[in-house]
Amino acid sequence: MRRAVCPGSFDPITNGHLDIIARASRLYDTVHVAVMINKSKQGLFDVDQRIALIEEVTAELGNVRVEAFHGLLVDFCKQREIPAIVKGLRAVSDFDYELQMAQMNIGLSGVETLFVPTNPAYSFLSSSLVKEVAQWGGDISHLVPPPVLQALNARLRQQ
Repeated sequence: MRRAVCPGSFDPITNGHLDIIARASRLYDTVHVAVMINKSKQGLFDVDQRIALIEEVTAELGNVRVEAFHGLLVDFCKQREIPAIVKGLRAVSDFDYELQMAQMNIGLSGVETLFVPTNPAYSFLSSSLVKEVAQWGGDISHLVPPPVLQALNARLRQQ
């Protein structure tokens, strides 16, 4: 069985993330989405909410498993016998950082990293930017799946 992982914080998941996950799901039998926990950051959504949103928007893919993970991504991969990490690249600046991580990961564990160029429609997109635009009342409906838009609007009304 061919397995890969798509890691991230996904706070919240965007159409750019979803595009990379969907493309990976066509190449691998199982795609694990690892929602990485960073205890030093306060997210807009807690980990369980992020997992629920990702499960909802990836349900139609059929071969995506979503779970939280804290620690080194290579440990997540080793525990689940996942030989590949799939990462989307938006710009050269992403490549500079991700190349260092890929080289560290293969050196630590032999886990390969595959870079997928982002769909040009999403080349500017990040969760941080989506949250900022939404907080100022901008239209993000074309940037996130409908369930995420609803959850994001509800969360921002609570603040």
